[in-house]
Amino acid sequence: MLSAEKAKVTIILANLGTPDAPTVPSVRRFLQQFLSDQRVIEIPKPIWQLILRLFILPFRPKRVAHAYEMVWNNDSPMREILLEQVAAVKSHLTQAYPEFELNVIPAMTYGNPGISEALSALAADPQDHILLFPLFPQYSATSTAPLYDALAKWIPQQRNLPGLSIIRDYYQHPVFIQALAQSVRDYQAEHGVADKLLMSFHGIPQPYADKGDPYADRCRITGHLVAAALGLTEDQYEISFQSRFGKQEWVKPYTDATLEAWAKQGIKSVQVMSPAFSADCLETLEELALQNAEIFQSAGGGQYGYIPALNAREDHVALLNLLLQANLDALKQTLAH
Repeated sequence: MLSAEKAKVTIILANLGTPDAPTVPSVRRFLQQFLSDQRVIEIPKPIWQLILRLFILPFRPKRVAHAYEMVWNNDSPMREILLEQVAAVKSHLTQAYPEFELNVIPAMTYGNPGISEALSALAADPQDHILLFPLFPQYSATSTAPLYDALAKWIPQQRNLPGLSIIRDYYQHPVFIQALAQSVRDYQAEHGVADKLLMSFHGIPQPYADKGDPYADRCRITGHLVAAALGLTEDQYEISFQSRFGKQEWVKPYTDATLEAWAKQGIKSVQVMSPAFSADCLETLEELALQNAEIFQSAGGGQYGYIPALNAREDHVALLNLLLQANLDALKQTLAH
């Protein structure tokens, strides 16, 4: 007679991705994978591949590798923080759910540890349930959807399929909003309050939003909720979008243009945060903290401060655990013995 076993449940905490090293060859490999995804670049594939191989990959990796060198620690900040988040979540949930054989693993859409490799490893060790958690607070077809795609490619290859769950996003969850607001309070307790708070979100092309991507609207909701939690008036904060690529119009207002305009208007101090990022990375540590500080100050602005992403803060880890526990509690009804 077969005895009952603990149900195997794997949680995948997934972020966008990062090169393996701050070198030109590594960055070129990463950019080729990232920019070849048609979720990211919607230009017809033959035309885009020609542009990518002739005009982008021969030149852009050198500039990007230099930028990564400026923020690189022992590893890429994004990967270091993802591993910290995985360790913290695993420590809590394995104790909270002894009825499961529970594992928590990291994955990246692009680069390593890759989502496809993570799913292949799970196929070799069949699971009862896989819970995919994209660490993008605001859903976008350019960031979250590629993880859905990876799962969709994996499913037809499997005979013994597990149960599958995906946490789509959490852009207006009260605990998320309070964690963001508290990160501002903590920063200001040490550095003082600036004239303006800028909430800068990673941008997407305006045509993507026009076609139905809800990302920009979700970002604005997050920003307004954070402002409300902090008790800010409309003239004390702004919501903007950064990281434009190419010549088409992106969602506005643009972060760099906003900072330049503020400096010219006589705003003497700003603090900037990016509630779209669950982990600090090149776009926050180099673009927001360094490039945009230079833009603001060279246009006549004064004090500039970057408020770090939530990273592995206790309140952020508590949020991740809370969202995962809601799913695990539901699984107990069907999987636990």
